[in-house]
Amino acid sequence: MPAYPDKPQPGDKVAVLSPGAAAPAIFPEPYELGLTRLREEFGLEPVEYPTTRALGSSPAARAADVNAAFADPEIKAVLTSIGGDDQIKVLRHLDPDVLRAGAKPFFGISDNTNLCNYLWNLGVVSYYGGTVMTLFGRGGRMNPQAAAAVRAALFTHDEHELRPAATYGDVDQDWNDPPLPAREPETFPGEGWEWHGPSRTVTGPSWGGCLEIVDFNLRVGTHVREPAAYDGCVLFLETSEMLPDADYVYYLLMCMGERGLLGRFAAAIMGRPKAWSLAARLGPEEKAAYVAAQREAVLRAFAEYNPDIPLVMNVDVGHTDPQLVVPYGGAVTVDAAARRVSVRY
Repeated sequence: MPAYPDKPQPGDKVAVLSPGAAAPAIFPEPYELGLTRLREEFGLEPVEYPTTRALGSSPAARAADVNAAFADPEIKAVLTSIGGDDQIKVLRHLDPDVLRAGAKPFFGISDNTNLCNYLWNLGVVSYYGGTVMTLFGRGGRMNPQAAAAVRAALFTHDEHELRPAATYGDVDQDWNDPPLPAREPETFPGEGWEWHGPSRTVTGPSWGGCLEIVDFNLRVGTHVREPAAYDGCVLFLETSEMLPDADYVYYLLMCMGERGLLGRFAAAIMGRPKAWSLAARLGPEEKAAYVAAQREAVLRAFAEYNPDIPLVMNVDVGHTDPQLVVPYGGAVTVDAAARRVSVRY
């Protein structure tokens, strides 16, 4: 089990970095709203670094900010502004000794799967969730479920139960259409979680993240360990606004199976498929078809490579709203008999 880093307290400084994309330079409104909530609702002092708002920063420069934030004893946690698409190029510039010695809570989703996995390999728990521009900078108000989860993850090591959302959202707000603070995002009735497999309870360290970024790591190879390293872990995966088609999802899981990896996990959590983006504005019938196709792809892969584990689907981790927080490498319990998922932050 990876080790949990110490947590910040209200009044502490926290780094806000952009190791993926420097989206705050393009969309300052949700970013500034997120910073305001960090200060006023969470009592934390955000500290920016040179590349946080710098478009086109090199991987080495972004890595230097990560190294500096972990090396600074006054920084008690590291949060990311948003994801991106090339953070994997940052990893070779990181100093593993600095990150291990200065271990502190790291929060991010999507492209930040790269850094979460990097810390996992160093034996450090991180947190999949808590991005400044999406969770903290959500229009209208913070989602109450997400706010409760990120507060617990930031300040405690408590057990926290993840619950099905009564309403959820996957329709992106257009950040070019202010004023954001007054606009609640569109939401839809939640359908609950979907359970498959045996009715048993599994507790283990989590591993996974954004499926497309896991694919990047599998292709590069150097950041994925031998399959036995994942024995007994709880796999969690979710898909992004890229809206990967069902064939892609199946083939990725198939390759994990052929690698001898998919069969090592003791339980699995699949995030609710994000089925809308600004680049692909699907109608209700198209969204339903997309979700159904991804569901069948996931069930097909697990039926072939790991059919006898608890599998829960439609959990709101990652790119949908609420953005629940999973301790990456921390203890996750999947209780299929009681149909509950709990985590230790």
